Amino acid sequence: MQEILQYIFSGLTTGAIYAVIALGLSMLYSSTELINFSHGEFVMLGAMGIVTLWVHMALPLAVAFFLTVACVACTGLLFERLAIRTAGNAGHIELVIITVGASIFLRGVGMVIWGKDPFSVPPFLGHDSIEIAGAALLPQSVFIVIAALVLAGGIHFFLKRTLTGKAMIACAVNKKAAWLSGIPSSTMAVTAFVISTGTGAAAGVFIAPITMSSYDMGTMLGLKGFCAAMIGGLGSLWGAFAGGLLLGLLESLGAGLLSSGFKDAIAFVLLLLILYIRPGGIFAARDAKRF
Repeated sequence: MQEILQYIFSGLTTGAIYAVIALGLSMLYSSTELINFSHGEFVMLGAMGIVTLWVHMALPLAVAFFLTVACVACTGLLFERLAIRTAGNAGHIELVIITVGASIFLRGVGMVIWGKDPFSVPPFLGHDSIEIAGAALLPQSVFIVIAALVLAGGIHFFLKRTLTGKAMIACAVNKKAAWLSGIPSSTMAVTAFVISTGTGAAAGVFIAPITMSSYDMGTMLGLKGFCAAMIGGLGSLWGAFAGGLLLGLLESLGAGLLSSGFKDAIAFVLLLLILYIRPGGIFAARDAKRF
């Protein structure tokens, strides 16, 4: 039981990060019907940004965090303006290929700027652990889970309680009707990209203290986030969050009880099972209540 509890703590920590990545993917898809396969590289930019600003430049953690998120969100804005917007009336397949190309480009830029060596980031809250029933719970893990919940709650509040958020939901339900009502769909798309990439940057900051950060870390994280969003229900905010937690827990338990070699395979096996049993995901989203 002690070992299982330790695996659960580890799985919740990793799952919270997957959940934050899935949140950005799911919200962007809900607003633009675009699956951004370069989302993992924005997570990488967030991790490398906190390495640069907090570890190397010694800025205060809060300042480094907000600067990192702001810079990555601006990068997402440029990506939408220069790559997605200029594609005009391109189909979904063409836009997906553009995001794959952007992933390769951003990974190359990361290698040029930071090199190929991985970087480590010290824990935000120290190394002292909390012992619960013989299992060690790190304060960093508690911080990540709480921060993920606050971020998800903030996005939910934005979409449900603010005028801009409601306009984004209207565009997600019927873009043409929203346009006829005076809602600029292009502005809503830019806003969705900024929030999505900013969320990805936050996930990168959260994961930096618990793993090595490098220019190529985003590929697998992006795929795991996509799997989490699909498992929970692409387009469902809390479904994506639940999918991330479920994926993290199953990965940790599978690696601990079976073999660490199955860790990465579990995500894709689980995705295939969910798509076979319930193609829309556990919390399938079909209308405005998707958020």
